[in-house]
Amino acid sequence: MTSELIFAGLGLSGTDGMTVKALNALKECDKIYAEFYTSTLIGADVKKLEEVLGKEIAVVYRSQVEESEDIIADAKKMRVGFVTAGDTMLATTHVDLRIQAAEEGIPVRVFHGVSIFGACPTSLGLQPYKFGRTVTLPFLEMDYQPKSPYDHIKENYDRGLHTMILLDIRADELRYMTAYEAIEWLIEGEKKWQEGLITDKTLICVACQVGSENEKVFAGYPQDLLKMDLGTPLHTLVLPGKLHFMEAYALVDFAGAPKEIIQDDE
Repeated sequence: MTSELIFAGLGLSGTDGMTVKALNALKECDKIYAEFYTSTLIGADVKKLEEVLGKEIAVVYRSQVEESEDIIADAKKMRVGFVTAGDTMLATTHVDLRIQAAEEGIPVRVFHGVSIFGACPTSLGLQPYKFGRTVTLPFLEMDYQPKSPYDHIKENYDRGLHTMILLDIRADELRYMTAYEAIEWLIEGEKKWQEGLITDKTLICVACQVGSENEKVFAGYPQDLLKMDLGTPLHTLVLPGKLHFMEAYALVDFAGAPKEIIQDDE
């Protein structure tokens, strides 16, 4: 058997979201691992993926990828596929796995997939190069709310940059933070730290199930969004910085943002 480790991003939705090159490469694998903790594939389960590839898939958790040597051990003696939703190389855990393969002399091929980092901005009509540091909002544990996400969003905003806000996932519990929880997180953070990031007129964008047939995008003020049907997770938020006039028009036309943001921008 050929020694090789193939990384394949499955894209954002369904079993047909991967590239044809990735599909063909995975069909040639002797064994396939999948990790869906980092990102969840919308509209498909492991069984459907197995039917498309014609192979069984071993699902692993992130801790198994980080701590177990099984994937590297298998890749030394056979062609192994490693798949995730989105793009496999966006998580440090997966980059570390690639480094291990390189250090063991295992040939590696990478097949990139569509990720939320490109799809979310373009769905909203925002310019990707105007985004600053991405942040993740964690579920509140024992009422503990870390300030660092708020600080990073504020830093981006003060520089005129947009912030993509990823929401916490508990794949083992099938629990996904909703846009409503995220907006409340930001509102509560403002009550605690009072640095002027979130006001009644702060524009927030919500992207729902990006890349799927059920994709929806919204843009509005916090209290208005909390009263809307924003769809079911997966959700991603964007807090815009300084809008180009074209971005303002796009948010109004694509996401239903208040028309006054165009006047404010001009």
